[in-house]
Amino acid sequence: MTKGDNPQAKPVPTDNVGVNDQAIDLVLRPNTWDDYIGQDKVKKNLKVILGAALKRGEACDHLLFFGQAGLGKTTLANLVARELNGNLKITSGPALEKMGDLAAVLTNLSKGDVLFIDEVHRLNRQIEEVLYPAMETRKLHLIVGKGPGARTLTLDLPPFTLIAATTRPNLLSAPLRSRFGASFKLDYYEQPDIEAILKRSAKMLNLKINDEALKIVAQASRFTPRVANRLLRRVRDYVQMNDKEIIDADAAKKTLEMLEIDELGLDPHDRRILSVIIEKFNGGPVGVGSFAAAINEDKGIIEDVYEPYLMSIGLLTRTPGGRRVTEAAYKHLGHGGSDQGKLL
Repeated sequence: MTKGDNPQAKPVPTDNVGVNDQAIDLVLRPNTWDDYIGQDKVKKNLKVILGAALKRGEACDHLLFFGQAGLGKTTLANLVARELNGNLKITSGPALEKMGDLAAVLTNLSKGDVLFIDEVHRLNRQIEEVLYPAMETRKLHLIVGKGPGARTLTLDLPPFTLIAATTRPNLLSAPLRSRFGASFKLDYYEQPDIEAILKRSAKMLNLKINDEALKIVAQASRFTPRVANRLLRRVRDYVQMNDKEIIDADAAKKTLEMLEIDELGLDPHDRRILSVIIEKFNGGPVGVGSFAAAINEDKGIIEDVYEPYLMSIGLLTRTPGGRRVTEAAYKHLGHGGSDQGKLL
């Protein structure tokens, strides 16, 4: 695992940080493979695919990245474009509402460009059908006119690489999925990787942080770089408002307390989900629709945002009968334990 700092990256002046957190996110985004910490298997396979395409002098195969939000899919797309010496054009599934929207994007591509479509699972089927020949034969088929007088106009597209990202790979149609040359799943990061990312971010933000504080923030980051950097900025706010020169364990703990985030990274909504299943459904099993209605939350948000992390840390499981909280969840929330667990 490489943890080098980007030699071209410049620290963000502390008197400007906080003005625009989105701008800070862009500054903290890795610009080289050495800066991109973690996801080692994905990086290794990508380097082989990209290197071979460059040796052949061809456009790289289309790529699909999937995984939870904040794990680095957009950053990988940026690195792929840099490796291929192409421009990165970014759009999203919801932004491509009509065929004309997709046609405008595709016809503005130049040779070697990389087109990144985020939330690709939200593309409608009509747009997908236009995208298929563009991916396979680099041709754009447009229907001009309506009724009996309608005709098909075919435009040739330059060699390009499509990179698609999604948090819901199960919602992709089989024809679309089959047209990608390679698919990569981004997993939650390991604790040492998150600590290394935080250390790099702190250096770029001109922040002093000790190892104990790094560990506390990393543990509460949900093993997600975007969350880790967001928490680091909030701890930075706390120490600046309290005129401290270094981020220590006390500052990290008090910041998390103010945000109502516990040591496992659970926020009040996470804990409410687990508590409702325990208190109203006796720990489960219960269908996601039932407890979504009980907490007045959208089923899709529970499945996309909350469940994956709760399952990854062993507080929630899926069974044939529905979701069930584990004994670890009872212990973490301070409940006495389930009857099922006592019987076991």
